[in-house]
Amino acid sequence: MGKDVEGAEQGEYSAKDYQDPPPAPLIDPEELTKWSFYRALIAEFIATLLFLYITVLTVIGYKVQSTAPGADDCAGVGILGIAWAFGGMIFILVYCTAGISGGHINPAVTFGLFLARKVSLIRAVLYMVAQCLGAICGVGLVKGFQKTHYNQNGGGANELAQGYNKGVGLGAEIIGTFVLVYTVFSATDPKRSARDSHVPVLAPLPIGFAVFMVHLATIPITGTGINPARSFGAAVIYNQDKAWDDQWIFWVGPFIGAAIAAFYHQFILRAGAIKALGSFRSNA
Repeated sequence: MGKDVEGAEQGEYSAKDYQDPPPAPLIDPEELTKWSFYRALIAEFIATLLFLYITVLTVIGYKVQSTAPGADDCAGVGILGIAWAFGGMIFILVYCTAGISGGHINPAVTFGLFLARKVSLIRAVLYMVAQCLGAICGVGLVKGFQKTHYNQNGGGANELAQGYNKGVGLGAEIIGTFVLVYTVFSATDPKRSARDSHVPVLAPLPIGFAVFMVHLATIPITGTGINPARSFGAAVIYNQDKAWDDQWIFWVGPFIGAAIAAFYHQFILRAGAIKALGSFRSNA
């Protein structure tokens, strides 16, 4: 502990410790020749499959228990338990896959990281495809195992709740995704890793907690999307008009929220615009 704490307090970390990795190329065809790239796609597919399987099964199970004859208000895990299921699974799966694929498990996260030049366009697009396919398969497993309960209890699909207009739903998705993607940027910031190396903070933990907190706030409004793959996979398998009518909210909202988070972190907190201007002036 002594050396790390002293280094942090006395400013002994070198400039190298604080350097950002070079930006990812916009298009990198060489990625397609590497096994590590396909391994990352598989990891994203499996992680999203497991995420949807556990979480949608939790939602269906709660609805079955809470609507059973004689059930009281405390039957099932409740909204708190559902939020824990989503946040806990993100914590687990990000921990398991971060070293392989980066642990995105969410097209909105991938989109935000692409805008920040953390991943290439090819990787971003194929990650999103893998995530959506994994989500479809995960929800498909839930329906396959519990078809009757699945069909009777909404299929875990995201839909705008009665009493809320589409503007409120869109705003909830934008703000909720902003919280998540902002947390992802902060938890994985290389400067934070160097500066706070004496603090044993596990990056997946704040990300999982962000998902948990957003679910507590927005489950009553939209069922909480903040993950287009999660919403898309459930809509494909449930395949009801209401889920498809509201589907655009769960793509537009998260992508806007992710874009705002990327801009805020890269250009406001990290002063990316000032750095770019300074680099331009020095080259001129």
